[in-house]
Parts: sequence; C-alpha cells; structure tokens
Amino acid sequence: QVQLVESGGGLVQAGGSLRLSCAASGRTFSSYAMGWFRQTPGKEREFVAAINWSGGSTYYADSVKGRFTISRDNAKNTVYLQMNSLKPEDTAVYYCNAGRTIVIVTTFGGSWGQGTQVTVSS
Repeated sequence: QVQLVESGGGLVQAGGSLRLSCAASGRTFSSYAMGWFRQTPGKEREFVAAINWSGGSTYYADSVKGRFTISRDNAKNTVYLQMNSLKPEDTAVYYCNAGRTIVIVTTFGGSWGQGTQVTVSS
C-alpha cells in the first residue's frame, strides 16, 4: 500500500494557475494508477482526473477538461495536477488517490492522501 502526501495548494485569483503534487512512498509507485479528487464542505467527493501507470492514458471530469492536466513522473514517485484558468467553483480540498487499476481509482477505491486546500477568489 502506498502512502500519499499532497502539496501545492493555496490561494489564487480567478484565471490563475496552480500545480498540485502528490508524492508517493514505496517502490511500486510505477505500477499504480493515480487520480485526483476534490471535495467542498457539505458535498460528496468528486472525481477530477486520473492517469494510468505509464501515463499513456488520462481521464478528466467534464468540468475540468481543457483546463487541468494530470501527469506523472515515475522516477520521482510523483503525480501532478496542473490547473489553469481556475474558477471560484474549483475551490475545494484536493485529494490524491492511488489504486492498482484505473477502475479502482475512478470508483473511489485505493489509498488517499490528506488533501490540500485550493481557494480561488473572484
């Protein structure tokens, strides 16, 4: 099982950019699919983006398609979420997820990090 630590959150104005990072422990990171999710108070956690073990396949929620990019560096055991053209509705706690398959990740299985807060001001 991997352990995950997110970073890179913060306060940004609408239209700005942030890059989130998720560092994973363990020597088997490259075999895991990875994902990003987000949650706001009173709402359920929602899927944002996912990437397969090699980085060759990526998946996005419609709400972020064209604005966010997920990528990974297996040599650094890290997955990234580049967020551009941020909107106030992107404000949330962002969580990293790791699972053995894309299906496990996109169905909210796998391991979770502690989250990082992203706040977009209007």
